[in-house]
Amino acid sequence: MEKKPPVASKDQQITELLQPTVEAMGFDLWGVEYLSQGRHSLARVYIDGPDGITVDDCAAVSEQVSGVLDVEDLISGEYTLEVSSPGVDRLLFRPEQFPGYVGETVELRLRTAFEGRRKFTGILKGLEGEDVVIRVDDHEYLLPHGSIEKARVQPRI
Repeated sequence: MEKKPPVASKDQQITELLQPTVEAMGFDLWGVEYLSQGRHSLARVYIDGPDGITVDDCAAVSEQVSGVLDVEDLISGEYTLEVSSPGVDRLLFRPEQFPGYVGETVELRLRTAFEGRRKFTGILKGLEGEDVVIRVDDHEYLLPHGSIEKARVQPRI
């Protein structure tokens, strides 16, 4: 029996669709958040660049990716498109983004509970294979990247 590949989430579909356009404009597509809110949805696209991101950069990318989304009709119904920099409290979307924040405090929210909890806040220790290693108090947790719903770096103040 042939094994079917898993269906990509809407976030992943939008990322795959927009990445070539964003990269052709000289930016890194940091990540995408798609929030379905009934008949009106929100697509939030985070971009980054070697010299940071300006409001003009966001406007230019917004104009380009809006056209791509409209032509491909990936989002049905009405939606709002936001283009933003990742900011100081940046979300981490892909495993390769985590090593740059080792030693920082991160907040992780899991899709399902692990040892009775879904939220973990602690020091990012790194990656071991596909697992994110986080120290909470005096305990280290290895959490599969695929089970993480949201990961955010806490800004230093």
